[in-house]
Amino acid sequence: MAGLGLLDFGFEFVEIFAFVVLATVGLAVIFGMMGIINLAHGEFILVGAYATTFSFAAGLPLPLAMLAGVVITAVFGVVLERLIIRHLYGRLLDSMVVTWGISLVMIQLVRIVFGNSAPGIGIPFGQLPIVDGPVYYLVLAVIAVGLLGGLYALFMWTDFGVRARATMQDEETARSMGIDTDRMYASTFAIGSALAGLTGALYAPVMPITPEYGTGFLVEAFVAVVVGGASVIVGTVLASGFLGTVNAAVTNVAGTFMGQVAMLIAAIVAIRLLPEGITGLLADLREKRGESE
Repeated sequence: MAGLGLLDFGFEFVEIFAFVVLATVGLAVIFGMMGIINLAHGEFILVGAYATTFSFAAGLPLPLAMLAGVVITAVFGVVLERLIIRHLYGRLLDSMVVTWGISLVMIQLVRIVFGNSAPGIGIPFGQLPIVDGPVYYLVLAVIAVGLLGGLYALFMWTDFGVRARATMQDEETARSMGIDTDRMYASTFAIGSALAGLTGALYAPVMPITPEYGTGFLVEAFVAVVVGGASVIVGTVLASGFLGTVNAAVTNVAGTFMGQVAMLIAAIVAIRLLPEGITGLLADLREKRGESE
C-alpha cells in the first residue's frame, strides 16, 4: 500500500509538473526576455488548441494537427507583435491593459465564430496499468523536460541566444553593436507564442475546448513566473518543481481542489519571503559566496 501511495504521488507530481512547465514557459520567455506581461497568454494557448482540434477534425493525423496549432499560433503572435505589441515595449502597465483587452476580444470572437465548444479529440495511448491515469501524461512530462532543455540550449549556446540576451539586458548597446533588436523582439515573441500554441495543442486531447479554455492555464502560469524569478529556464524548473510537489502531496491526500489551494498558499508564502523569486535568492547566495571568497 505504501508503494502504491508513492506511485500515486509520483504520478500526480509528474502530471502537475508537466502542466505548470508547459503553461508557464511561453509566458516566461515573453516576460523574461521582453518585459511584456502578456495577459492574453491564455488566448494564445486557446489559438493552439482550436487550430489543433479543427485540423484534426479535417483529417490530419494528431501530430500534424498539433504542429499546425503551433505554427498558426506563432504566425498569429508575429502579426499581433508587429501591429500592437511592438509599441508597448518599456510600458509595463500599458502592456497589461492592452493584452487584457486583447484577451477579452479574442474570447468573444471565438464564441461568435466557433460557438461554445469544439470537437473532441480523445486522449491517446490508453491508461497506465498500475496508476489510475493516462500514459499521455507521462508523454507530456517528457515533452516538458525536453522543451526546457531545448530552450536552455537555444538561449545559452547559440548566436541567436546571445543576441536575444544582449537585447534584453541593454537594447541601446546591442543596437549600436549591429544587432537588429526589432527583429530580435519579433523572433522572441514568435517563440513565446509558438510555445503557448504548443501547450494548447498538447492539452487539446485532455481538456474540454471552450472559449474560456485558456483561462485554465493562467493561474499556474503567472504564479510560476513570479515564484521562479527573473531566470526564464531555471526559474520555470524550480518553481514548477516546488509548486508541483506541494500540489501533488496535498492532492494525493485531500483531492484536486485542496491541492490547488495548497499550491496557491505556498506561492503566496514564497512571494512574501522571496520577492525576487527563487532565482533571485540563488543570485544573492552566489553573490555572498563570491564576496566571502
